[in-house]
Amino acid sequence: MIETRMNHMEYWPEMEILEDSTIMEQVIDAMDHYDYNTYTASDVKQALAKSNCGLQEFKALLSPAAEPFLEQMAQCAQAETRKHFGNSVCLFTPLYISNYCENYCVYCGFNCHNQIRRARLDAAQIEKEMKAIADTGLEEILILTGESRTKSDVTYIGEACRLARKYFKMVGIEVYPMNSADYAYLHECGVDYVTVFQETYNSDKYETLHLAGHKRVFPYRFNAQERALKGGMRGVAFAALLGLDDFRKDAFATGTHAYLLQRKYPHAEISFSCPRLRPIVNNDKISAKDVHEKQLLQVMCAYRLFMPFAGMTISTRERADFRDHVIGLAATKISAGVSTGIGSHNGETGQQGDDQFEIADGRNVAEMVAAIERRGLQPVMNDYVYL
Repeated sequence: MIETRMNHMEYWPEMEILEDSTIMEQVIDAMDHYDYNTYTASDVKQALAKSNCGLQEFKALLSPAAEPFLEQMAQCAQAETRKHFGNSVCLFTPLYISNYCENYCVYCGFNCHNQIRRARLDAAQIEKEMKAIADTGLEEILILTGESRTKSDVTYIGEACRLARKYFKMVGIEVYPMNSADYAYLHECGVDYVTVFQETYNSDKYETLHLAGHKRVFPYRFNAQERALKGGMRGVAFAALLGLDDFRKDAFATGTHAYLLQRKYPHAEISFSCPRLRPIVNNDKISAKDVHEKQLLQVMCAYRLFMPFAGMTISTRERADFRDHVIGLAATKISAGVSTGIGSHNGETGQQGDDQFEIADGRNVAEMVAAIERRGLQPVMNDYVYL
């Protein structure tokens, strides 16, 4: 049975509340007061002339006034990327191990009311998938599930992460938000970092998009990265799903959220994902709204100039030529050999569960390595060494 709750700002009894955190209130207040139409070409020029980009400069770089300066922004972003990341581009692939979900999110292919083929891999199937992925040369994996605590409980995810440690040097998760004790358990199982998409930072819009399930609770999702850090995770990644609402405000809120958490937890490794809305199974009305490649590039360059040390991932939601263009420019990590379905990698049983969304770049690892090298960049399978 899918639980519903009228008040999307109210925690459920089992949800951990961070009593000492005011980051959500700060981010929402800053976003509500951000009027990007007030910024001018002069503001953008001043922002680009600064050696250090602060919140005010970030606002200007995300504004419509910055669009004519996109080439200059890209050049500055590339310089910052080279300064902090050199020529390296990290590769990874996502592994979806279950697509059961208890949320009703109107834009997601996994939502509980969507009539799709559901599947959940067992330990033996997961290991076969991981071995097939590792055989391509990849050393980093991102484990994903639908948001079902019944079908994909914390122990199940932990077992998958322990298996991943046999094959990969870096393990990330993109699953449902958890309490800090659960994150601590998964960290013990070998997880390095946690990715959470807030989807949109507009809580009123959020309520209309998330109609049932745990995900409906806006503040619990918002504070997931902080709970992950309290649970011992080394890194956390932030994202809004651009196209669900006003992308400029969502991008500003995403950057502000990451910035404030970095200040509170200086040891944390911060990164951004830059997804746009993609079509899903059984819903041809879902597509990115008002966020074209030019606007996405603007957001990515603004992120890079605002937080030059942050990692940045460009996913297969985007076309191959666009992805090739942004690696080394602003993005530092790219996925390869991607499937968003369940059981697609080992080639023995074939895909068992339907995809979360359509991908736009289906290149395998070898093809992606070649594309990176053609741009004079260095493909890197792992950028972290455990002592």
